[in-house]
Parts: sequence; C-alpha cells; structure tokens
Amino acid sequence: MATANHRTRGLSDDVNIQAPHAAGVADQVGRADAARATIAVISNPRSDGNKVHRGRVRKFCDTRPEIVHFEIVERGDLAAALDKIAESDFRAIAINGGDGTVQGVLTRLFGEDAPNRAVPPIAVLPSGRTNLIAKDLGATGDPIVALERLIALTSQDLRGHILKRDLIALDTGDGPATMGMFFAAGALADTLLYCRHKLYPLKMPNWLAHLLTVIAGLISVLTNSTSRLLPPMPREANVTIGGRSLYGRFQVLMVSTLQALVLTGRLAPPRDGNLGLVAMERKRATVFRSVFAAFVGKVGFKPIPGLHFEAGPEIRLGTELEDAIMDGESFHAAPGHGIQLRIGPSVRFIDLTPGARAAEKAAEESPFSAASGPRLSTLTPLWNSHSRP
Repeated sequence: MATANHRTRGLSDDVNIQAPHAAGVADQVGRADAARATIAVISNPRSDGNKVHRGRVRKFCDTRPEIVHFEIVERGDLAAALDKIAESDFRAIAINGGDGTVQGVLTRLFGEDAPNRAVPPIAVLPSGRTNLIAKDLGATGDPIVALERLIALTSQDLRGHILKRDLIALDTGDGPATMGMFFAAGALADTLLYCRHKLYPLKMPNWLAHLLTVIAGLISVLTNSTSRLLPPMPREANVTIGGRSLYGRFQVLMVSTLQALVLTGRLAPPRDGNLGLVAMERKRATVFRSVFAAFVGKVGFKPIPGLHFEAGPEIRLGTELEDAIMDGESFHAAPGHGIQLRIGPSVRFIDLTPGARAAEKAAEESPFSAASGPRLSTLTPLWNSHSRP
C-alpha cells in the first residue's frame, strides 16, 4: 500500500510511483483513469534540476491524468519500472533528469542485454546541469513547460515531431556496452571534469562556469602549462577509426550523435551510419583557429591543419586514454583494454522545440547547409571516411 506521499513498494523501496489514487505499482498502470494516460515520466530526483523542481514536477504529474510518474532513486530499479511501462500502451516516455539519467534509461532500453520490445518515442526534459541531450531535442528552460508541450503533442499526430538519433555503444572491456550520445576523451574530458569539480561547486551560473572553463583551457594551451587553477595537460595517444590512425596530443577528442554542442552552435554528424570523431591536436594555431571558426560557423569551409573530422563504424582509443566521459558520466577502461566505440541503434525522439516541426528542423540540420538567421550556426565538416594508404 502507498503511504500518504504515494510511496509504494511494488518495485522496491527506492522507487516512487507518483499518480492519482496510487495503491501499488500494478495499480499505476491498471488504475481506473489509466486509459487516459499517454505519457510515462521517469524521474531521477537526484539530478541537479530536480533538486530545484522536484516538488513542482511531482505536483504537476499528480494532477494530470495523461501522466504516470515513476521516480527512480537507484539505477538498479530502472529495469523493473520499464517492465511496468512496457505493459501499457503509452504514446511517449519522458525522461526527467540530466544527461546521465538519459544514458541509464537508453542503456536499459537499447543495450546489448535489453529485452526485444517496442519502445515509444522518447522526450527528454531539461532537468540536469548541462542538459545537452534535452537541448538537442528542443527542450530548454522549465521542465514543466516542456511537459505541457509534450502533453499537447501526444494529443495529436506525433509523426511530424519525431527526430531520429543514433546511439554510441561504449565498451570499456568490463561488462556490457553503455549506450550514450556524447563522448569525450583526452584533454576535453579533463576540461569537463575541471568544470564539474572546480567551478560547479562554486554555485555560479552554468554559462559563467562554461565561459571560465573555456578561458582556462585556452590559457593552458597558450602557456602550454598546467596548475591547480588550470586543466591538466593531455598525454600522447593513439586513436584508430575505420582503419586509419591518428597519433599526438589532442586537446579535443569528441564523438557525438547529437547536433547541439556544449557551448554554442551545432555539429552535423555523418549521415552514412558511421560515428564522427572530432580530433583537435594541441597546437596553439590549431586550437585558436578552430575556436574562432566554430564561433563564426565556418568549420568545414576550409581545412585547418591539426583539426580532423574522421568517420567510421568503430573507434578504438589507445590504452593511454583509459579515462573518458559519456553524457556526464565517467568511464575507465579495464586493464589492458582500450575504450572502444561503435555505432548503436537508431532511436526515435520527440522534438519539443516550440513552434517547430521535425521535418523543418531536419532540413536545417543538413550536413551541407548552415542554419540562417538568429539560430545557432551548424558546423558542417566534410567527414573523412576513406582509408589512408
């Protein structure tokens, strides 16, 4: 039986199911008003955004018959919640958490050991710190506003609002692969961790933390040094993609199937079923020319020595690069096993961009055209997918 605050024990003590008149987990899907429920909301109450908005989201979900709300405290309980969701005919799954929460749900739904079952399209609410995935799918600002838009969309034909994104399968040599959408290694991973551990705890606005991170990274490159106030120096490493090898010190090693970038602009990934690797060598001229080209939306118009755009179905990192980040979560390669990436399944997501339809957005995201007007620039590199001699 549920307690006064709707806490139930049908899944485990670490899962809260929020819905009107809840009496147990089975009743969440089988309750009298469940016929009107079209959206399953999966919440991580520990995400940064939910620490602020958790009470508002609970109250909103509790008053909307279209929603069944699952609060997941421990990731190990997620599989049981998804089993309950699969028993009903929801039109959409909404993930209310940060990028790491999205990663956990995607791995459970589409990982190597995931059950073979139909999955409704997925919406991502902006309830984390960086919210890179939510941003890519059109959700920014207040998660309640995003939920209201999702409710409106699920009451009509969703086909015009579906975006497809490929997943990245990350293999560290220790267990099944993890599914994600944004991967960073080398100095980029160290810089992201610098932002998380040194700047985020200062409680400054996200935009200021990101700006200071960029400045600290550029100072490190300019002076070719590090200190307790600067990100660490990258080590020499080898990266192999599609039979081609890159070797050097890399300021950026990034693989993303998203269009949105961490700071500004958009990056059109390969369209041929390959992963796209962005590798920027740690050379002053390369870094500063690349940063300038990125901010003015000119990346890909003219080659920049030391900036590589490589495409292939599989990417292998040398054992020198044993640490990496994917969707905000840290990963460490098993001893003697370098990190490997390969293309994962294509997943249907819901575009929550206000006033936009996915067909129009897909045209904007063409790899051979840049966004016009006040929108963020789309970086349009010509990906190299040919083997070198």
